[in-house]
Amino acid sequence: MQVTELKCGGLVVACTFDHRIADAYSANLFLVSWAEMAQSKPISTVPCFRRSLLNPRRPGSIHPSLNDMYVPVTSLPPPKDPQPGDDYLISRIKADQLNLLQSLATTTNGCSRTKLESFSAFLWKMVAKHAILKMGVVVDGRTRLSDGDIDKASLMGSYFGNVLSIPYGGKEVNEIDENPLSYVAKEVHDFLDGAVTKEHFLGLIDWVESHRPVPGLAKIYCSGSEDGPAFVVSSGQRFPESKVDFGWGKPIFGSYHFPWGGDLGYVMPMPSPSCNGDWVVYVHLLKGQEEGSFEMY
Repeated sequence: MQVTELKCGGLVVACTFDHRIADAYSANLFLVSWAEMAQSKPISTVPCFRRSLLNPRRPGSIHPSLNDMYVPVTSLPPPKDPQPGDDYLISRIKADQLNLLQSLATTTNGCSRTKLESFSAFLWKMVAKHAILKMGVVVDGRTRLSDGDIDKASLMGSYFGNVLSIPYGGKEVNEIDENPLSYVAKEVHDFLDGAVTKEHFLGLIDWVESHRPVPGLAKIYCSGSEDGPAFVVSSGQRFPESKVDFGWGKPIFGSYHFPWGGDLGYVMPMPSPSCNGDWVVYVHLLKGQEEGSFEMY
């Protein structure tokens, strides 16, 4: 944890966390609680560490698709040292551009797509020109595992840990590049559709249990230049900026950032500090992959 005073008189509060211990949702819980304790306020959301919420089933039931999404780390080759050439790009997507993307991603039969699905489809088209074939999207399983159970929803809403899955899709470059955005958005929606269910996350828990004590890894992270580069889209849209007040006033901006080595790209859209619906997008891609920029076409 670190607090740094800027020359302009502002303060920057930062902390690091290990993704094997907690996901970004849990980091949000920590930051809000930290700010509340700094002001001697009661903690509004007491973190839940009840690991039994993620107990495997007896007997377990693992859908074959999970073996296509996850792999034991012992089956991987030794990791390569990070190579020079990673680029770090920050861009702003305006609210009207997001609305346009969402409109373009709507299918001819009127099936609408979320802003994240639409934006992910746009990214896929943008970087497909540079031979990226695979894209993953991070999914939080807390609401999926609750499945309408009010008591469990309350516990999962404060669960501190890692409850993520990263489904992904892979397509030929020409198929992504030559089809309209609505087609690509449907492809994004389809590979997400199987991973936004209670059964998917229960199966993932069973998969992890069946491979203990060997850790597992999402297969999208195993992609490399030899089998076609890939990237993952996450989302910081739920970052609780207004709640992270240490007594100096509400922050004007909050973000997630970490060094990103290897061949896999990573994209993190955050809400703009102007609170006008714009997104600030942090992008880690290899050189050349971001040349398409975020211009609407």
